[in-house]
Amino acid sequence: MNSFRFARAALRARPAAMRVPVQRRTYAEAVPDKIKLSLTLPHQAIYRGHDVVQVNIPAETGEMGVLANHVPSIEQLKPGLVEVVEEGGAKQFFLSGGFATIQPDSTMSINAPEGYPLEDFSADAIRAQIAEAQKVANGSGSEQDIAEAKIELEVLETLAAHVK
Repeated sequence: MNSFRFARAALRARPAAMRVPVQRRTYAEAVPDKIKLSLTLPHQAIYRGHDVVQVNIPAETGEMGVLANHVPSIEQLKPGLVEVVEEGGAKQFFLSGGFATIQPDSTMSINAPEGYPLEDFSADAIRAQIAEAQKVANGSGSEQDIAEAKIELEVLETLAAHVK
């Protein structure tokens, strides 16, 4: 018996008065038309509960567009471009990874270790760093140096695809 079956059996065993009703959405409910976005890094908050129209994220399971009233989920982010669509246009940020949490009330939190506006990057600098990382990845350095260079290459190649 797997652990989920044990948990369900324990849930059914609780008295009815202690059970929490499952939240369900119905057609009669008012649906928000905006997402309340929080995008935070360890050293700063880029968005704090800001209303936005849509957020496009690079989830490990694939690229994802999130609108208001999206199904609740937790997504691991891979290095890539996060696009925040606001009323007046879109802003793009390159994140090194992280997690996105989407709540039932159309709130979304994105936590990432590093992130920068896409316009802050230079295509020439990225190409130079890719060449440097390729030398290390193909060289005869330690296993750790080679592994770190391969990770760096993955991130830089993803970034290079978005920076013109």
